[in-house]
Amino acid sequence: MNVWITVKSLGKRKPVLAKQAAELPETTHTLRQLIENMVAVQVKAHQDKKQQAELFAYLMPDDIGAQGAVGKVGFGAVYNEGVPDLEVAMETAITAYEDGLYKVFLNDEELQELDESLVVKDGDNVVFIRFTMLAGRLW
Repeated sequence: MNVWITVKSLGKRKPVLAKQAAELPETTHTLRQLIENMVAVQVKAHQDKKQQAELFAYLMPDDIGAQGAVGKVGFGAVYNEGVPDLEVAMETAITAYEDGLYKVFLNDEELQELDESLVVKDGDNVVFIRFTMLAGRLW
């Protein structure tokens, strides 16, 4: 099934990841499965991006304009040569959710329990809101 994914970060006006379609398996029946499936989609996209590296990267004026509108102009290079471990990435995402580093909304309704059953239909909107950690000094 296809769902629309948006990733937002608290404190930023524009979404980190604008509304994009993602293909999820029909077996997505809990928040835990939704998070794990999204991690699997992102790890696969990362691996595909590494395999499509170009020898001579260049940007066309249209590309520069489109990336400038988003706020960052770059070649999209992946500098990390390591291959992410899918199981570790899934465990990390679940732990981050349990620690309150992000919230998940399905069609404007907050999902709270990891193992509570939910119904994800084709065309639903899923929003991930990341919370930003503040760093600073006392004085």
